[in-house]
Parts: sequence; C-alpha cells; structure tokens
Amino acid sequence: MINLSILCLLLYRQLYVNIDENVLICIAFCYAFKKFMNKYGFCIAKRSEKEEILKLNILMSREKVEKCMLMCCKTAVKFFNSHETKETQWEHPRSGKKKTIKGDLPYGWEKQITDDGVIIFVDHINKKTTYTDPRLAFAEDEKKTPFDFKQKFDGNSTALQVVQGQDLSGKYAIVTGANSGIGFETARTLAYFGATVILSCRNLDAANKCKQMILEDRPSAKIEVMHLDLASLKSVRMFAEEYRSKKWPLHMLILNAAVFGLPYTKTEDDLEMTFQVNHLAQFYLTKLLWEILATSSPSRVVIVSSESHRFSDISGESISESMLSPGRSVYQDLRAYNNSKLCNVLFSLHLNKLLSDKGVLSNSLHPGNVMSTSLSRHWWLYRVIYLLARPFSKSLQQGAATTIFCAVSSQLDGVGGLYFNNCCRCVPSRAGCDENLALRLWNLSERMLQKALDQGIGD
Repeated sequence: MINLSILCLLLYRQLYVNIDENVLICIAFCYAFKKFMNKYGFCIAKRSEKEEILKLNILMSREKVEKCMLMCCKTAVKFFNSHETKETQWEHPRSGKKKTIKGDLPYGWEKQITDDGVIIFVDHINKKTTYTDPRLAFAEDEKKTPFDFKQKFDGNSTALQVVQGQDLSGKYAIVTGANSGIGFETARTLAYFGATVILSCRNLDAANKCKQMILEDRPSAKIEVMHLDLASLKSVRMFAEEYRSKKWPLHMLILNAAVFGLPYTKTEDDLEMTFQVNHLAQFYLTKLLWEILATSSPSRVVIVSSESHRFSDISGESISESMLSPGRSVYQDLRAYNNSKLCNVLFSLHLNKLLSDKGVLSNSLHPGNVMSTSLSRHWWLYRVIYLLARPFSKSLQQGAATTIFCAVSSQLDGVGGLYFNNCCRCVPSRAGCDENLALRLWNLSERMLQKALDQGIGD
C-alpha cells in the first residue's frame, strides 16, 4: 500500500506540478485504501476513478487523464452499464464475482440532471445530494440459481435495515394483528418505505392509535384501518368483501396474528380458538383473497410461524379434526399452539405449490423467541417468563426483520415454500417438510371450514 501511495504521489507530482500537496495525499490514500479493500475481497461501490478525478476540479487535458487512469487505476473497481437492460453490474477484479443492481431508486430518492449536464441524486427525506447512485450500496451478488442465497442479515438486524434501499411505492400490504408487537413494527416499516399498509385488527381503537403514531413519524405514510376478527369466519368474509370492493391490488399478505396460552375457548364457529385464529381463519382469508394476489403478481404471502412447530405431535397417522380442534377434556394450551404453528408451515408449503405458477409465492418464518409482545397476556406465569427473558431476546424491530425480509427481499424473487429464521433459510421439522402431510392438512382444513360455513354458525 505504501508503494502504491508513493507511486500515485510521484505520478501526480510529475504530471501536475502545481497541485496542492494535501490534494495529492488524499488521492494517494484513496488509492491505497481501495488496493487494501480489493486485496481482502471487498468491493467498494463508488463512481469510476475518472469521475472522481474530474470532481477535484484539477485542470487536466483528456490525454493526461487517460494516461493517469491507465497507470494508476488498473486495480480499481470497473463498472459495466447495460443500456439495453437498464441495469448496472460489475465484476470484482480479484474474486470474479458479479454484482447487480435491481429496481428503482430507494424510497425518497430522485435522479436529476443539472443545467451543466451533471447527474445528481437527491435524497428528499434526509435533504442530501450526492453524485453517487444510492443503489450501488445495495448491489447484490449475481445468483446462479434462485436458491443461491447469500446471508446479508442475521438475528441482530432490524426490519428497517432489511428494507433499506427499496421503494415500496404503489405496493399494497395487509398485515393481520398489526395493532401491537411485531405486527405493528412490520406495518410501520413497510409504510416508512412507501407501501400502502392495511392494519387488519379486531381492536379498531388500538389500530387507529397505531395509525396516528406512524403518521406522526412519517406524515406521508399511507395507512388504512380495517376490522378483522379472526375468531369469526363471518368477520373474515366481510373483511375480504370490503377489500375487494375497494378495487385495491394486493402485493403482500402478511399473516402475523396469533394467540397463545389461552384457556380452553370455543369461537362462535364452534372451533377451538387457538386453531381457528392461528390457522383456519387465516387459511380462509387467503382463499378469499388469492384471486387479487394472482392479478397483482408478483405477490407474496408471508406466514408468521414459530420454532414451536418442532414440538407438534401432528403426523400423517394422527392428523384429524379432533386433534386440530380438540375438546375441553384433552385440550392443552401449549400443545394447541405448537400444532397451530406446524399448520402454518404446512399451509405455506402447499399454498406455494398451488399458486407459484400464478406469480404468488409463500414462505413461513420464525420471528424470534419470547419477545416483549402481548402474546403472553393470558396467564401470569407466561408474563413472568417473558419478563425475565426480555434482556436476552430480540427487540420488536429485530423480531419484524425476518417478516420484512420474506415480504420484500429481492433475494427471494422466484423463491417460495421455504421456512426462514433470522433472515436466513432454515430447515423446518421433518413434519414441516412433508408435502403429503401438507396436502392432508389442506384437505382437512377445507372440510372443517366448509362444515362451519354450512352450519352458518356466527352469521
């Protein structure tokens, strides 16, 4: 690196004897730093060195610039622009890896051309201007196959970090259970980056308070509140009918709502509460909306499951109506929750198989363990456990990260039927990978749903 710095210094001194020494030192340091970064496999997303030199306002002839570039910049990162595909990509000089830039500018950014023909990029949110295309900061390795993942985020990443660099303007997202916890953070994050978010909640007062909180932080956010009570199939149907009447598209259906630790309770549809809220009602909601999802494609269904699905005792031999919606005498709250979370994984698996050819992809995920949410509100012991675990668990923003990753990440374009944890693909339980079991659950869910609808309970 020292040799490179001296070489740059001497070269510039030889060509431009009147250049200020401080400028020369800065130039030499920049080249040395890039040499170091390239040596260890890092790719710096900057403009070409030719542009950098011109921006220094050094009076050079074109001939001298080209000479300087040829002599000093052989190790620089080279960018390749395709005017046909309107994409920018480059190949790292040492690793040979290619990176690509996809999509529009990040939310709040605008490309402008000044009077003298210089291209600049304006960040209207942070009131900043730069010559550098902001998409370069979010360039990704070119994937050889759709399942060629490179983990960029982990359990410490927040939802806002995951969605950075994206513009969700024109996208519509439904988030169930969006008035608190992870659902609220999911909705808030999507709204911050331009999406129109529908808060689908049973408690409209709490939902409207959440809407006001988001608008206070981001007055331009597009937030709608709609009533949805998953303990009532009638409410699910009315929600879907109201949504269809608005003629809105639907690009993201995020099934986040869940209950946990309930004493034995039956819904108005004569089904066990945990099973209906966590699985069957959201299964019904998806079926009612999947035509809109298909016409809005590419679209995604994101189902918030849990690592608790690994403790389910549902199998091909044991699955039945009485197991999914048990009676009072055999009901156990943890068992009911674990079974409902396996239903989430299996539902996502079969849904993706049915709709992927229509441009609708589905993935399930685990958000994190014992976070500070209202999930534990039904029993004092669970509240104590969650309180004690709080210092060691994720924040709500971190808990929403995997949901946001599954909803918007370009890495998942064309990818569905998978299970994610900490923004990374994760292998679910053996039962969660069983396509035959997923099909049996689907058929059984349809029968139970039709039976409840035919009885007209809750109408």
